[in-house]
Amino acid sequence: MKHQGCLLAVRNIAVSKHFYENVLHQNVVMDIGEHVTFEGFSLQQEYAKLVGLSDDSVKEQSHNFQLYFEVEDLDKVYSELKNIPDLQWVHKIKEYPWGQRDIRVYDPDRHIVEIAEDMSIVIKRFFAQGMTEEEVAKRSMFPIEIVKQLM
Repeated sequence: MKHQGCLLAVRNIAVSKHFYENVLHQNVVMDIGEHVTFEGFSLQQEYAKLVGLSDDSVKEQSHNFQLYFEVEDLDKVYSELKNIPDLQWVHKIKEYPWGQRDIRVYDPDRHIVEIAEDMSIVIKRFFAQGMTEEEVAKRSMFPIEIVKQLM
């Protein structure tokens, strides 16, 4: 069995496609109208009807699932997103104990989208601050072998 990605139920495929294509810069792999596939995930309008469920069974803003993206320049992405009117934020830039920073926003259907720094960027930042390999491994919570690979 091979995992092919996840599928998000959406109300308006055009609005959702625009968000992922133009706001998050994702590439469409397949577009057949009510179903759009990007690299790693898909969008489906009329999901409940397609699989034979009642419309009210599709819950909005359940907060039990998110799409996760990594970027090399979080500050650049944050600047771009700040200029989008009506974008709904879960939170703006936040740093975690392991040094990675991220932001979270809602997509048009209130699914959570996390955009985080690539961990190789975090590790390079630690080294630039003068940390040793051991300090970087401890702070990032990665084994030293992984730290060396991400340098």
